[in-house]
Amino acid sequence: MTESLVLDPYAMWRDALAGVDAAFAQPPALDRPVWGCTHCTPESELHLLGGDPALVSDDLLGHFMREVASHWAEDQYPVLWRRFIPRALRMWGPDGEGTDPSYEMGRLGPGGARLADWPVAERVAVERAFRALLTVAVTTSGRPLEWCTELVEGIAHATGSIDPWLDHISGLAGPEADAGVVRLAAGWAVELLWGEMDFTWWYDGDPQLIARWLPTLRPRVAAFAARNPRCKNASDALIGLDALEAGARSPWIYPYYEGAVQAPLARNAAQASGATVK
Repeated sequence: MTESLVLDPYAMWRDALAGVDAAFAQPPALDRPVWGCTHCTPESELHLLGGDPALVSDDLLGHFMREVASHWAEDQYPVLWRRFIPRALRMWGPDGEGTDPSYEMGRLGPGGARLADWPVAERVAVERAFRALLTVAVTTSGRPLEWCTELVEGIAHATGSIDPWLDHISGLAGPEADAGVVRLAAGWAVELLWGEMDFTWWYDGDPQLIARWLPTLRPRVAAFAARNPRCKNASDALIGLDALEAGARSPWIYPYYEGAVQAPLARNAAQASGATVK
């Protein structure tokens, strides 16, 4: 059974974290004190970043993760990320708070920490954690659609391609995965038809790759709709797929207006994206 078929997404996530901890059990050493832009990062914090990774505060780590790569020594930047990646992954995970994975994960891309060039065991462990994160995002309903979108964008930016991650989502199996894929199809179809799906930080990424991938889910969505004829997510997903494939306009009215007029339109949008409407 492949990782994509693991039934418990949180067990998959915990196992992936254990693998990351093992791969990075001996953090790579720095050959000199950390160099960074002292206008943005005081010398005292640069000193902390070069010391024991466990002693770096969450606030300072978050600052490092968000600071642009050009504000650090080019040769030290990947090493710093390798020293902090177990903590970074936890911050991006289901128990993390206050992070933007679409922004921060992009720092691992070719223009930053160059994840593709890391030692194989480290890169494999990180990518396994990425797959676990996507599994949790798709198969659990407690997080909003935006979390999954940000993860997909950030992971694709970090690794240079979105295709393997969409393939991973397609390969998820089980009732929770079926429901999650349908929620995702409905939500992403609405965003694409409204022209609201953008990759904010992955400048080379094209959301139309998602638009071309969504129709491949039609057999799965249709089968789910047949098993659950009262599911609005499933019916909306099929409507959205029809519109996308036909190049038609959105069948849902965009909520342009404020005040009293916006409320029913926002309700329609929320229902189309799978949100709970009271």
